[in-house]
Amino acid sequence: MTRPPMPPFDPETAALKARMAEDAWNSRDPEKVALAYTPDSQWRNRVEFIRGRAEIAAFLTRKWARELEYRLIKEVWGFRLNRMAVRFAYEWHDDAGQWFRSYGNEQWEFDENGLMRRRIASINDLAIRTEERLFHWPLGARPGDHPGLSDLNL
Repeated sequence: MTRPPMPPFDPETAALKARMAEDAWNSRDPEKVALAYTPDSQWRNRVEFIRGRAEIAAFLTRKWARELEYRLIKEVWGFRLNRMAVRFAYEWHDDAGQWFRSYGNEQWEFDENGLMRRRIASINDLAIRTEERLFHWPLGARPGDHPGLSDLNL
């Protein structure tokens, strides 16, 4: 299985890879998202260590059951060969209606087929008021004309 674009990345393919990941995560479909990773992919997400597609899908199922109306924006911070640094922010609310903006950084490593074999994520959550929300598009992929992180000064 391949997942273009493949490394080594250039500015255009790195941005495309990050946007494809953003769109997949905004689908909130754990099985679809898990297919972008190698069968033995290794993750560190906050303090949780995850290995393989089944654990990735289970993790994402739990995540999106808790993080409601999830909307995410990713932006490439840097890249070299088969590795990429990405920063992101996402907004969501809990079952009590409290909104949050979660900020983070990820380091990604890809195999030769364009599948991610390692993902290391550091994330912080900030409680926000409803009127402080910045991500208002309908659930699903971010529209092409919606500002990115730098445009929003995030």
